[in-house]
Parts: sequence; structure tokens; C-alpha cells
Amino acid sequence: MLPSNAPSIPVYTGAHTPLFSGAPIPLSSGDPIPLSTRAVATTRKLGILFLLCLSLLGVPLQAQEQHPSVYLEEELEELSAGGEEEGWEDELESLEWLRQHPIEVNSATRSEWEQLPFLDEYQVSDILDYLAQYGAMKSLNELYVVKGLSRQLVGRILPYLCIREAKEQIHLPTLKELLRWGQHRLESRLDIPLYRREGYRKSYLGPPLYHSLRYRYRFSNHIQLGLTAEKDAGEPLFAGYNSRGYDSYSPYLLIRDYGWLRQLALGHYRLHLGLGLCVGSGFLNGKSYSLTTANFRNTPITPHGSTDEYRFFRGTALQLKPLHRLQLLAFYSHRSLEGSLSGDTITSIYKTGLHRTQKEADKRNAFSRQDMGGDLTYSFSYLQLGVAGIYTHFSLPYVHRLPKYARYYPTGSDFYNLSLHYKARWRSLFFSGESALGKKGYALLHRLDYRISNDARLLLVHRLYSHDYWSWHGYAFGESSTPQNENGWYLAAEATPWTHWRLFGSIDLFSHPWWKYRISKPSTGLDARLQAQWSPRSPLQLTLSYQYKQKERDLSGTSGKDIRPLNHHRTRLRMEYTRPLWQSQTTLDYNHLHQTHLSPSQGWSITERIRIAPRRFPLALTLQGSYFHTSDYDSRIYAYERGMLNSFSTPSFYGEGIRLTLHLRYDHRWLTLLAKWGETRYFDRQTIGTGNDLIRQKHKDDLYLQAIIKW
Repeated sequence: MLPSNAPSIPVYTGAHTPLFSGAPIPLSSGDPIPLSTRAVATTRKLGILFLLCLSLLGVPLQAQEQHPSVYLEEELEELSAGGEEEGWEDELESLEWLRQHPIEVNSATRSEWEQLPFLDEYQVSDILDYLAQYGAMKSLNELYVVKGLSRQLVGRILPYLCIREAKEQIHLPTLKELLRWGQHRLESRLDIPLYRREGYRKSYLGPPLYHSLRYRYRFSNHIQLGLTAEKDAGEPLFAGYNSRGYDSYSPYLLIRDYGWLRQLALGHYRLHLGLGLCVGSGFLNGKSYSLTTANFRNTPITPHGSTDEYRFFRGTALQLKPLHRLQLLAFYSHRSLEGSLSGDTITSIYKTGLHRTQKEADKRNAFSRQDMGGDLTYSFSYLQLGVAGIYTHFSLPYVHRLPKYARYYPTGSDFYNLSLHYKARWRSLFFSGESALGKKGYALLHRLDYRISNDARLLLVHRLYSHDYWSWHGYAFGESSTPQNENGWYLAAEATPWTHWRLFGSIDLFSHPWWKYRISKPSTGLDARLQAQWSPRSPLQLTLSYQYKQKERDLSGTSGKDIRPLNHHRTRLRMEYTRPLWQSQTTLDYNHLHQTHLSPSQGWSITERIRIAPRRFPLALTLQGSYFHTSDYDSRIYAYERGMLNSFSTPSFYGEGIRLTLHLRYDHRWLTLLAKWGETRYFDRQTIGTGNDLIRQKHKDDLYLQAIIKW
């Protein structure tokens, strides 16, 4: 529905410019003190009462409107519940930049529009087509009548857009311009655990503090420069094997959109080619309650400035556009990796980036890996064809010693992948796919997207990943993030049938032709999701989500001789109340799992969050509390927490306990300060964790501090 203040303009009903042309718009210590049983019971009751009070107080309060990136964080929360929670700092940081430096809609190029993760390439084309037919927009409200953009989608992207005078012709900046107009950003983060893990008594080489330091420089949208330094808790700083400073450094330089040059990356970077079967970045490629994550368009080259110490390339990547419809991409990477060796062979590759003990530190720089490859893409009017490839070489052969389920994992020292990727559009039908071959095996991924209207979409995805497909850098849509040993059909629908309603439903039927972890035979499964969201014009929003997942699993203790279906039900009810100064959010979660002829496992939680942000005072306070009660780890509960800037946290909890957090944020023109305190207290155990991570008490408290200076 068009807002009442929208201008009277003609409704755009079709596409007239090439979908993939990419042309710019011309307009342009010690043992714990024991607690008595009565004290524990009293603490539990007070905790539950506290949460209920927050819930009752939340409704009549006034709440501030959500930060724009919260929309994305909600989808990341769902993906992280499936174990995918790495490498999103860069994307959240990019959104923060765009919020402060919005895109000028009338002069933005395709690559600028593609920085918004809420838009897929077809919606970007619809916006560019509208501008080409009707000219410059006079008001951002015109976006409501662009074909392919729903009312909710427009609401998501508006905070990142603006209308101003057309930009001048792009030219290479002088050193004086770089120094005068470039924007600098320095971040420092310190995490202080207010408890002691067992590893610090005998094994860990460094102090229990986590620290990271980040420097960022940006000149308009064309130059990005950064350096990230990080030390994990337990790692030494300017001592031991880290005598030269931090444990890891991540430098990068990215230049984009200067004539033929689309992108040039030096240092650490990420790649996404085609649909990810050869090379994938892994960001928003999973299943959630939104088609945004299932149909996300990834930028081919992105800088890597996050604290992830494994999933990135080190070297250079170059993308050129010598002709109007032709794009070339080439890259080279050389980096050292950590792992275990047996003689002259690699037996395991470590991905955690933790070097807290001498044993972990000895695995650093154990071997090296080189990657090189490229992509050639040609765009027709409504068709795009591309060829991508990558060659990977390890300095030593890799021979894993994993159980039988990993029988077809990669082995050797040299690997390659080649793929043909393609996209086509016909009216409201959008087809994309990729067919890939590796040193062994093959992989196929195809998607058909039908836009019934601006407020209704259907998506059909089929993937066929052979059991022996080898791809070191592949990351694509599926039940598992790695494109191997999977065949499945995914059907999803999303609609806004009434003004204040959004409905989503999906079903995924999948099978695994070879064994999987905890499944000692070929298996099948089903994943179904439903969600209804009611958002009236009043400040109330209600969301009800349900997921049913069925898959097979070995019965514990039978060594795979007894395999039974496992049924998992997840339900969530969330209520949000938003007003100018206050925001309240109440979430109820329930999990239920049962394996045939066995006792069920179940868990539930209640989470309340209240955020206070006065308009005339630059301080925001967020208070969150959760009570959780689960049977075991299988029925664990995930609860998203507001963390430090450009970071993402969705911890999981099992057993019985309470989690409390207090988050403060102070914003000035050149300074941002953040502080967060969190406590997790368990009612069903005397210690937390095992091994080096053992905490000899039933509660743990953490303090997080962050400072950002901008100039």
C-alpha cells in the first residue's frame, strides 16, 4: 500500500532495460562458596519473577524504533541456530557505514545498490529500470511503487537511502583529497571474564582477556583500507610466541568503480563466484523464515576485516569490465594454515584460530596452501553466462583420519573445481543455476523464483551434490553448508496478503546418499517452516514461528546398528512494542525432540528485552533477561543478544538457569562508547564446562568494553 504522503506518480509495471547490463543511471580464583538448597530455590524464583515483571512492564512503555540492522540480525539469529555464525562482522560493519552515508538513489550504480543485502539482483534491476523509464525520483516514497519491492522491503532499505544532487564524474583522487575527505575509524574492544577457567591454572599461555584493535579508512564508496589485530582469551600478547604483538592480523585494501576497474583487493579478502559451488563466502546462504536469506546475492569480492582466522584468502583479487557486457575476475592467494602432521602428511586442519596452550601454538604455520583462479561472465539482455574455476595446492598431502562417515572427504595435495553458472529472466520468472565439477564428483544447484506480485513470491531450489564432490572453498545452499553428499528440493512462499500481515512457509525434502555424522547409513529428512507476522500501524508486532524437522540418527550406544527417526519441533512466539523512546520485546521458545520409542527431550525459555533511548540524550540502555529450562543439550535454546558494535552473538543454553545482560551505548559526533555486562547462572549444576574450559562455580560473569573514535 502506498503511504498517504507519497506523490502521485504512474505505476511502473514492466522492465525495459537489460537485467545484467550494470550500466549506471545517466542522472547521475578459588573454590566457590556453596549455596544451600533453599538459597538456590529462592534465586530461581526471583529470577523468574524478574522476567515476568519485565514482561508486564514492557507493554505500556514507549520504545525506540529498531536500528535498521536489526532486521538483518533477526535473520542471522535464525541461521546461527543452525551453527552458522562466522564471518558476519564485515557485513554488519558495512551496513553501519551505509546508515551513516546513505546511497543517493538517482545516481547510484548497480554495484552501489548491490551493497544492500536485503536486495537481490532482480530487485536491483527493477529499481534501475524504474529510474531509466521515469527519471530521477523526487521522493523516496516512489520506491513503494517500483515493481518487485514489497512494502516491508522498502521499509528495510529506506534508512540506507537518500536523495541529493547528482554526483560529479568519478576520478582518481589526489593525495590531498584522500587526506582531506577520507574518513577514519579506530575501534578497541576488551572482554573481561569475571571468573577463572581451569586452563589458566596449568595450561594457558596468556591472560584471560580478549582484545581486538581495528582501524578503518574509507574514501567515499571507492576506497576501503583496514587492519584488524586480535588476541583471544588465553593467548599471550607481546610475549611468548606472540613476542611481536597480537596473535592474528588481518590487513586489506579494496578499490572499486574506477573506469574498467570494478574491484581490486589486496591483503585479506573473500570471494563468491556463481552460486558458491566452487567458491562461496557463506554469508546468508542458509534456510530461515525469509526468502532474503535463501535468495541472497553475494558481491564477488569483499574485504575481510573480521576476526575469523580461517575463512578468507590472502593475496590479490582483481575484477575488470573491459566491455559493456563482459566482466573478468582473477585472484591468487598464499597463506599458512595450522593443523596436525604425521610425518610428511597433513592429518587434520584446525579452523578455530585458538592458540592458548603450547600444543595449540605448535600447530601454527604447519603447512601452506595456494589458491588461484578466476571467473569470466558475459551478460546478454536477459541472460547471463559465466565460467568459474579454482586450483588449490597444499605444500603437503592431506590424508584425514576421520571415521567412516568421512570416507569421501578430500585427500591429496592438488585440487581443482570448474563450474558453469547462468541466470535468466522472463517477465516475472527468474532462473539461476550452477553446474560444477571437481577433482572428484560433481554438484548441481538450480533456483526458480516467481514473483507473483510485489507482495507474493515463490522459490523452488534443487541441489544435487554427489557424495564424493571435493570443494575446499564451496559454500552453497543446503542442509549442510558444504556442497557434498546431499540431494534435495526446497519450496518456499512468502506473501503479504493483507496490509499488516506477512506469511511465510517452506518445505525442504533432502537425502544423503552416504553416511553422515551420527548416521551410519544413507538417510532422508524433512524440514518444514511456517511463520505469521502481524504488524499493525500501532506500535505492536506479533510473530509466531514453527519448525518441524525430521531426520535419522544412530541410537546412542548401538554403534550404528539401530537407527531411528528423530523428530524436532521448534516454536517461537515474539511480541514487540515500539514507541519513540522505548522498546519492549518478549520471546517465548519451546523445543521438543523425540526419537522413536525413546523418552522425549524438551526445553523452553522466556526472554525479555527492554531498550531505552532518550531522544535528547546520546545514551541508550538495553536490559535483557532469559530463563531457560531444557532436558539436555539436544533441546538447547538460542537467544540473540545485543553485543558490541559490528559483532553478533547468539549463545545457546541448556539445563536450567537464567541469563541477564545490561548493554549501554553512548554516541557522540566523533566518539562511541559501549559497555555490556552479562551473567549466566545455572540451577542444575555446580560447575560449568569441562577440561581446560572448566569453571568451578555455577555462574559466570563477563564484562565487555568497546570504544570507537571517528575523524
